[in-house]
This record gives sequence, structure tokens and C-alpha cells, in this order.
Amino acid sequence: MDKRYEVYALADRHFYETPDRLAAGGPDAEPLYEAARRTVPEGWEAARTGDWLTMTPLGPDGNPLPGPAQGWKIHSSATRANAEEIAAIVWDYCVPRRIPFKFVPGPHLLHLRNAKYAPRDGSGKFVTVYPADEAQLHRVLRELGALLEGFEGPYILTDLRWHDGPLYVRYGAFARSFVVDERGSLVPAVRDGAGRLVPDRRAPSFQVPEWVTLPGFLEPHLAARNTTTVGDLPYRIEKALHFSNGGGVYAGTDTRDGRKVVLKEGRPHAGLASDGADAVTRLEREKRALEQVAGTGVVPEVRDWFELGGHRFLVMDFLEGRPLNSFFAERHPLLGPDPDPDAVAAYTAWALRIHRKVEEAVAAVHARGIAFNDLHVFNIMVAPDEESVFLLDFEAAAPASEEGRQVVAHPGFFAPPDRRGLDVDRYALACLRLALFLPVTTLFVVDRGKAAHLAEVVREQFPDVPRPFLDEAVAEITRGPGPASVVPAPPARPGDWPSSRDSMVKAILASATPDRADRLFPGDIAQFSDGGGLGLAHGAAGVLYALAETGAERYEEGERWLLARTGPPPAGTPLGLYDGLAGVAYVLDRLGHRGRALDLVGGILRERWQNLSSDLHGGLAGLGLVLDHLARVTGETELRNRAAEAAEILLHRLSEPPPDAPRRRAGLLRGASGPALFLLRRYEQTGDRALLDAARLALSRDLECCAARPDGALEVDEGWRTLPYLGDGSVGVGVVLDDVLAHLPDGDAALERARAGILTAARSRFYAQPGLFQGRAGMILHLARTGAPGATPAHLAEQIAALGWSAMAYEGQLAFPGHQMMRLSMDLATGTAGCLLALSAALDAERAAHLPFLPPPAAPPTRLRHLAES
Repeated sequence: MDKRYEVYALADRHFYETPDRLAAGGPDAEPLYEAARRTVPEGWEAARTGDWLTMTPLGPDGNPLPGPAQGWKIHSSATRANAEEIAAIVWDYCVPRRIPFKFVPGPHLLHLRNAKYAPRDGSGKFVTVYPADEAQLHRVLRELGALLEGFEGPYILTDLRWHDGPLYVRYGAFARSFVVDERGSLVPAVRDGAGRLVPDRRAPSFQVPEWVTLPGFLEPHLAARNTTTVGDLPYRIEKALHFSNGGGVYAGTDTRDGRKVVLKEGRPHAGLASDGADAVTRLEREKRALEQVAGTGVVPEVRDWFELGGHRFLVMDFLEGRPLNSFFAERHPLLGPDPDPDAVAAYTAWALRIHRKVEEAVAAVHARGIAFNDLHVFNIMVAPDEESVFLLDFEAAAPASEEGRQVVAHPGFFAPPDRRGLDVDRYALACLRLALFLPVTTLFVVDRGKAAHLAEVVREQFPDVPRPFLDEAVAEITRGPGPASVVPAPPARPGDWPSSRDSMVKAILASATPDRADRLFPGDIAQFSDGGGLGLAHGAAGVLYALAETGAERYEEGERWLLARTGPPPAGTPLGLYDGLAGVAYVLDRLGHRGRALDLVGGILRERWQNLSSDLHGGLAGLGLVLDHLARVTGETELRNRAAEAAEILLHRLSEPPPDAPRRRAGLLRGASGPALFLLRRYEQTGDRALLDAARLALSRDLECCAARPDGALEVDEGWRTLPYLGDGSVGVGVVLDDVLAHLPDGDAALERARAGILTAARSRFYAQPGLFQGRAGMILHLARTGAPGATPAHLAEQIAALGWSAMAYEGQLAFPGHQMMRLSMDLATGTAGCLLALSAALDAERAAHLPFLPPPAAPPTRLRHLAES
């Protein structure tokens, strides 16, 4: 579970949204601090930018006063109790002195910045002040520090603290600038001692750039920071198990008796829960709850409680075993294409037994008067004998008599607001009944009514599950008020073509927001990063491309939106095919806007594009394909030469030894398969056999990163998981492998074996998500175009039918959830547009929709007709 998504699920019921927008009416619906409501002083400019209200002094000409582009900046942290006063003090200090500053304008946004799973590099930052030089830096620290003496706030992890107050300092960029880093990504930048742009590092620890000298007045504060150590503790910390905004969880050993222990850290004023409790308060709750349920045999026993450097630590027994979620990858029978009925029956018996053990453990906790309040598959530890379970993480636990609401929750087990006290755990136990068989209960945060559909799927796939076991779960999940009673079922099944196409197009267009500047169609949270609302993967370009490819009526207002937002594009927009401007250029050219497409590519070529990574997503492979395409359709020599240069750079990189397989990424988007695709298309233009050989070499490097599962499925091996997907998994390797084999009349035994294994990977019964790049839609697209021996229309029909497991409704039309399944998405990479494109590739023989530069091979019309009829 990617915890970043939770904060983007707070502001809108249907879609991922920036937290500064509230469903009740946008940013203005949030209460603001008094300072944020003040009239902007004459000679100043105020602007809202994301979470911030920025205050900039103006010169006599009405333009912002010039200032340094980088330097030592001052941050202030704040708590909910003192933020109003700190904002007013900073305003009253900075405005008369004409020092630029910014602050978080309201309590809701401040809470989200300090929430448990908010990004740690932004933790605690409430105010930023931009001194003109080191002399002013020292003066502001002394004077503003005196004004804020005694104020508390969370520790800012990226910065150096000034004395004991809420002020901190860090060297970094003041003005926005960007550079391609060593990984080939466009990132925020500062200039080094030689004037070169280099990445502005923002790791959650204080660092001084090597070309910067720490001012002398800060040296005592750095020395004070380094005095806190764990050397005097009676515990040896051996491994960090987990980090959050609230602190770390560590495995260690009690040096006094050799006992294995877990140390859990609580940072004051940080890691806030929905009720405002910080990590220390929640750790105190956990200690009290564990002491109350001690001796039950289903929880860890408390061993110690101490403070170090202002942080609280709870020490507990280390429990042997594995979290319940870890069993799915190795045991779930639907992870293969043809589940053995005996394996399905054995898994059913195991899951029913585990659920019974969890119910017994929860009952033991309830008998001591405690509501657990955070039951989910990551907080359930299964003992090595698999006959016992333990419950972990009691920081949300509370006395059952308080009848409290849930304040911390996993999205797949998040109880509706009407559930209180022990009913919160009963709801989670009901979700667990379904999650053990289909772990997609995050869908319930969009529509609890989906539980009835998922129960029917469980009955079909696991016939030995008792009907009352599922019926009781559905009744518990759907009872009471909420979305379950008002959200209609999807109007069409995915395979009901063309009615499903028409319904998805209506859903996509109904979601459009052409009045917004940041995005046109709702999609993944990546669209809220620099330029993310424009691109092919998550932005407007990808949705407009899917609509055009599948024959939808032209959405001219959307095209005008994209043209308006790219003339010029926002600073910091990435350069690549799927993440940025190259993909936007390709789509605009596809839609007939060639002039703007060439303008965008011209801007790319003025950057240090040669330093981009090699991959298809944001690197040279994707850019090279776009340059080649535009060179062909325009005849421009410069574009042809730059495409050839991109190919030469990739050939040179391929000639160098690669990193070890576990240390490099594989797959279509970020692996060597992207360069293979570009070099293959170059070979098809030039006939240069060396390019085909290089494409085969690149493919072989991705195949070295793959491993075979017991059922023969070949998947990308990341060391801790294997991936079959189109974007970062083996199926993405397979789509390029298919096209390479088409140019090898004598075949290639190794590639053919790999293709067979990838076909098996594309036929699994269960995929957690429906999306194109990380879900079932990608399997549909691959099966629709592959020429692998053994691929049949029946395989494709099975995947199309199973896509309906994730089908949802939006405005009465067919739509699909995005990444993490907590909200709907309309984008190409994760959402409805990607599903639309994949289904069109499979079911619409006339249009033959496809991804850019991956046209489908010629397919027998009878195959497609048979599939549509089935």
C-alpha cells in the first residue's frame, strides 16, 4: 500500500485530488488563519501555490523585487494550537522589512503536512522565509527567534534547528529551476560552486552541499544536533523496519538478556491522526492498551518506555512470524492461469481457519474492554506454525466504552463514520472475509455496494466458501447510510462492445474540468507533480490520445485546453514520452496541431536532453521515437539528426556493462525494453542489422532480470516481488519481444521460451488492479496483439470478463478505479482511458487501437470476430 495516496483521497469522493481543494467548494471552503485573510499590503503580491500562500514584495515598477535564486532559507514549524499566532508574528516581522515569505494558510493543510504518512521531506514546514544574504539570515534568526521563543512545533527533518524554538535552516533553491539528474529525471536544482545546475537534495536529514560553507553562527547548533545518540541505551538497534512521519520502528536486541525486541518511536507534534493526536499521544495509547490486554497471548508484551532526544520510545517483545499480507503472493491460487481445484480448496480451508483465529484474537482483546480500531492484513501476524495469530500496532486502540470513531485506518478496512467502538472491528473483520479471497477491498471507500459483487466473484472462484460466511460480510459492510445505498451499478460490462466504449467515453467526458489549470481529466496523483496534468501517462494528452484512437467524437474543448497549457508549458515539466513534453508533442501532432508539437520539441532540444535516462517513460528511447516520427512526417533534417544522435547514445550505453540484475529496473517503461523498441523501429527504417542486434541485446538484459514462477510464468524479479505488468513487468518486455521475433525468420529458441513464459504471466486469474500499465488492462492489450503460440481468443475473453470485477460507475457510466484502488481514474496509465484503449485493441477490428509506436501486427479477422461474438 502506497501511503502517499491517502492524503489525495480526502478532498473528493470520486477522484484523487490535491488536499487544498475540498469537495464542499474548493480552496475557499477551508477555514483560513487570520494572517491569510488580511488585505495584501500595498507593494506586495500574494499568490496561492498548492499548500502555500506566497508573499512577495514588489518594486516601483510593480514587478517582484530581485533576490537570490538560492541560499539559506528559514523554516518555522507550528502546532495546531499556535499556528495562527506564528503566522501573524512572521507576517508582522517580514512585511515591514520587505522580506519574502510563504506560509500554509489554514489548519486543514497544516494537519495534512504533519499527518502520519505525509512526505517526510516536508514534515513540519509551516513558514518559509527567504533572507537576502547570510547577514540577514543571522539577523532574522536572532530577532524572529526571540519573538517565537517558547513556541513548539514538530522537528523539521531536512533542516538544522536554531536553539530550542520552532525555527530551522536549510540551504536550497529560492527560485524554481530544474536539471536532469544522474538517473535521467528532471528534478529541482541549485547551482554548484562552478555555476552548474545540480539536484537540490531534499532527503529527510540535514545536509550541507559540498560547495557551501556552514556559517559560523550555525556551527554550535550542528554540534548540539549531533550530541544525541543511542550509545547509552541497553538496546542494540539492528534494523529499521518502517518509517513514517511519526517516527521509526526498529528491530533490536536487549543487550542485558539477549531478548529480541521492537522499538517504536514517537515524534512530538508529528504523525497526526484524524483526531489531531500526535505520534507521542498515539504511542501512549498503544502502551496503555497493550498493558490492558497483556497476557492474552495475542499481542506483544510491553518491556520498556523511555525518552531520548525529546522522542518517546516503546519497547515490545519481537514476535516471530509473518504479516498476513505476505502470504498472498506465494499461496493465493488465482495468481496462476488455471488454478488447481485441490489448491483452491486447500487455500479456502487455510483462509477460513486464519479468519477464525483472527476473530478469536479480536474477541480476546474485546473481552479486556479494548477496541483495536486498526485491523487489517498488515497488522495481523501469523505465527510460524500458522496455528496462532497476533495483533500488532495498537496506537489507534481505545477503551470500547468510549464508543469512539476510527482515527487511523488502512483504506481497505476503513469503517464508515457511523461505526463506533467495537463495531469498527466488526466492520474490519467483515472486510477481511472478502480480502482473504479478493484483496481489493479498497474499492469500498468509493462504493461499499461493491461488496455484493465481489462476494459473487468469490463464490464463483472459491466454491467451498460457505454462503453465510460471505452473506454476513456483505450485510455488515453495506448496512447503514453511505455510498453503498446510492451508487448505481455500472451500465455495461467491459465486453459489451461498443456499448461499453460509449459508456466509458461518456464517463471520461463527464469528469472533464476545462475550467481548471492544473488538470483536465482526473487521474493518478502523479498529475499534480510538475507538468503531470499534461502528459501521456497521467494527463490530458493520454486521455485525448485514447479517445482519438478508439473513435470517440473529437473533444475540441480538451484540445484547446492542452494548447493553452503548452504555450508555453509550465516550468519543470518533464521532457519524456510518457511523463512530459515529448508525449504531448506526439499527441498534438496526432490531433493535427503540428506547429505546437514542433515548438515543444524545439524546447526539449534546447535542454540537456542527451543526459536523459535511456528508458521509454521519460528518457531517450521515448524522445527518440517522437523525433523519428516528426522527422518522417515533416522531412526536417534537424529532427532526423537528433533522432540518430539519440540512437547513438543508446548504442554506446548498451556497449557498457550493465549493473547487476537486482540493481536495475526492467520492463517497457523503465527498463531496457524501451531502448529495444526504439532501436527496433530504427532498424525497420534503415535495415541496419546492428540495430536489430542491439535491440536483441537490450531485450536480453531485461530478460536477465526475470524469473520463472512455479507455474512457468516469467515475471520481472525485483528481489522482494515479481511483476507481470505491461509497464514495469514481463508483459511489457513481451510486447517488444513479439516485434523482434517478427524480424527473425529462423526464430530464437531463448526468446520463444521467454515468450511462452510471458504468455502464462498474462493469463493469471487475479490481478489486483485494472489499469493499463500495472493491471489487467495491460494483459488484455498484450493478448490482443501477441502472436505467441498458444494464445487463444478464449484467453483474451477471460481477461475481458474479469476486468468487470473492478468496474465501477461514474455519473451512471462505466469507469475504473486508479492506482491503489481508492478513487476512480480517467487517465491512460492507471484508469478508464487505458481500459478503453485495451478493450478497443481487443474488440474493435476496424480501428486497431494501440499504444504509440506499438502498432498491432496483422491479425486474422476471424480471430477478432470470434472474440467479439464470445
